[in-house]
Amino acid sequence: MTTYGFHASHEQLPPSELLRQVQAAQQAGFSRAMCSDHFAPFGPEQGESGFAWSWLGAALATTDLPFGVVNAPGQRYHPAIIAQAAATLAEMFPDRFWMAVGSGELVNEHITGERWPAKDERNARLLESVQVMRALFAGESVSHRGLVTVDRAKLWTRPASPPPIFGAAVSPETARWVGSWADGLITVNRPVEQLRPVVEAYREGGGAGKPIKLQVHLCWDRDEEKALRIAHEQWRTGILGSDVAWDLAMPAEFARATAYVRPDDMREHVLISNDPARHTQWLHEYADLGFDEIYLHHVGQDQRDFLDTFATQILPALT
Repeated sequence: MTTYGFHASHEQLPPSELLRQVQAAQQAGFSRAMCSDHFAPFGPEQGESGFAWSWLGAALATTDLPFGVVNAPGQRYHPAIIAQAAATLAEMFPDRFWMAVGSGELVNEHITGERWPAKDERNARLLESVQVMRALFAGESVSHRGLVTVDRAKLWTRPASPPPIFGAAVSPETARWVGSWADGLITVNRPVEQLRPVVEAYREGGGAGKPIKLQVHLCWDRDEEKALRIAHEQWRTGILGSDVAWDLAMPAEFARATAYVRPDDMREHVLISNDPARHTQWLHEYADLGFDEIYLHHVGQDQRDFLDTFATQILPALT
């Protein structure tokens, strides 16, 4: 049976408020949570970007929820440091932490001042980083020279079970590659006919029998026009394809690239409705694709009505 989680967006809320909201999400009936890991928001209107790894310790300590995070090791983060951070959380909170990894976006990675590699090189760097982290989780002393460099690293604090490493993918091609090395897949919502090939490619690439997770961007308000305005203000950057978005360096560049986006254009990328039954139907359709976990991201900054409505009208109809 599909379980439903809350997505905590560090780009949109201060970490103190985000902590209160994830606690409220547990009270509302969400059984798990995940968060983003950004250095900068996508757009100036979002306005925040707390450090995910500090926040995760507080969130795990003050809720009973399992948590995940989407991370990009290799440039802004050295994979040995991420392995240490993940191992520490997994040791303190056994079987409650997972991580997903991707090849990164320039809006976060440019801060190092290093060259931004092409996508194929970033993928190769990601796979090297995963191999380094897994060796460290296994207790090995790791030295490595390649697209990442590691010198005699060893984790002295390790959990009894290493945290699973999921692969993030939005295209069938990347999903098939992820199937060859990841412990599971995470992807983002699109129309069902576009998501099905991603799931199938992952399974064909070696992911058959492994868990799959979905992040769903949605916007709910009692006034549908208001919901549409919120989605346009806060998440119009989501309309950009990955091949464009991963090469933009500054939030202002995202603002310029999405200046043409109209509110009605958002309906193709964010589930927008004031009807709880419509949201329930959408989520049932995603569950029917075989997703084990679905994480809901209300793209507005005020989460209260979303949590109240989903707690009373939508989550009970899904479980």
